[in-house]
Amino acid sequence: MDDVDVVIIGAGFAGLGMATQLARRGQESFVVLERADGVGGTWRDNTYPGIACDIPAHLYSFSFRPPADWSARFPRGAEIRSYLEQIVVDEQLTDHIALNRELREAVWNEAGAHWVVTAAAPDGRAATFRARTLVVAVGRLSEARIPDVDGLDTFPGQIVHTAAWHDDVAVAGARVGIVGTGASAVQLVPHLADAAEDLVVFCRTPPYVVPREDRHYTDDERAAMLDPRVAAQVRDRLLTEADTAFRQRLGLHPDIDEIRARARDHLHGQVVDADLREQLTPDYEIGCKRILLSDDFYPALQRDNVVFESSALSSVAESKATARSGHTYDLDVLVMATGFESARPPAASRIRGRAGRRLSEHWSAGMTSYASTVVSGFPNMFVLDGPNAALGHNSAIYMIETQLDYVVGALEYMAHNGIATLAVSPAAEDAYTHEIDARSESTVWLTGCDSWYVDPDSGRLTLLWPGTAASFRERNGTFDPEPYLSGPGDPGTGTPVKGEE
Repeated sequence: MDDVDVVIIGAGFAGLGMATQLARRGQESFVVLERADGVGGTWRDNTYPGIACDIPAHLYSFSFRPPADWSARFPRGAEIRSYLEQIVVDEQLTDHIALNRELREAVWNEAGAHWVVTAAAPDGRAATFRARTLVVAVGRLSEARIPDVDGLDTFPGQIVHTAAWHDDVAVAGARVGIVGTGASAVQLVPHLADAAEDLVVFCRTPPYVVPREDRHYTDDERAAMLDPRVAAQVRDRLLTEADTAFRQRLGLHPDIDEIRARARDHLHGQVVDADLREQLTPDYEIGCKRILLSDDFYPALQRDNVVFESSALSSVAESKATARSGHTYDLDVLVMATGFESARPPAASRIRGRAGRRLSEHWSAGMTSYASTVVSGFPNMFVLDGPNAALGHNSAIYMIETQLDYVVGALEYMAHNGIATLAVSPAAEDAYTHEIDARSESTVWLTGCDSWYVDPDSGRLTLLWPGTAASFRERNGTFDPEPYLSGPGDPGTGTPVKGEE
């Protein structure tokens, strides 16, 4: 068993950001456990044609890193992965990262005030670590979701999820079906339309789409934005501009009317056929689901070799795919653009806190937390990019940075005060959850659409922060020991950290 101060699970944006902060502090020993054979998380796994970010590049990067030489306003997937790989080199993280090490189990040891973390390699070899602190950075887009489609196992052709795309997917000259019209699909569909003989797009619910308006930066612009001061100014401007869109998510006028009109004008300007326009018109409030950015999705749907099927895939019988409408299509390849297990992360079933309680049990009615980062009953554990830590209108990286500041503040507090166990009280988590629920009531995310932002069982908004990025930092960017308990025993039985009642 190896002893380290901190175990980090996952080597995506959040995990590498945490590792960078720890390496720069130089006060804690740490290891990053990554189940794959490389770093990058979502941007390692998703390599389908057309993959790119829908947040401007200079906002979708760490403020504490030197500015990257982004080629366009919206960074391509390969550029983002290269950015993350460069972090490993520049911050000298290689020796801290254990690849091909999937989390098997993390168990809190009350008597020793530490976590025992076991990770396994593909050949079955296991490594065990004893750590004072556990940082869970598995992300929200790491576990592909495959819908339960009757007969799917009888399909003789290739079935591939967008998050598992590979060069051997034989779409050239084939009859291809793509299931879903979310963020991945709108990027991939134009490329599939170019390559396939025939393409069927199965759509359960049409998305709202607005113009992407991407462009490449000029050489002069790229050179200027390598200046940290210029990059910081661009980042701050983009952040402020993006935060203004939260008024849309509150359904406030005229903001929501303007974005709705923008999506409608984009649809009417690009789709000539009235029947197809009607099929592509959403019947829910804009913003309830993710608003998508694309300039070529609608044109691709009108190509002669593309069929827009305005209902979900219902069943498969060998090579025949049947939609809910009753229409049947002969296909060679099925592409599942069906998203991820975001609201119920599978890794939660492998983490056991006080009294052996699994994190998945604690979250059985939907994810909850305090400060969107810590969970009662799971001492010395921090969850990055987890409950109510994402945004529907701004940069996830800004949110991760806020959480990193919180975790570093907690580590400093523990070290300065000689605290072995830091456990947030159940009362603090309950109060925070009620605060989240109250703030969520007035948002478009709870207006009735079926969205991955909302827990499927409880109906609570569990993925998104119901506010601006700036308000998240104001609320959760600084560690405050007030809601914590110290000492042995079950939650609530210890002494408040500040010695106050």
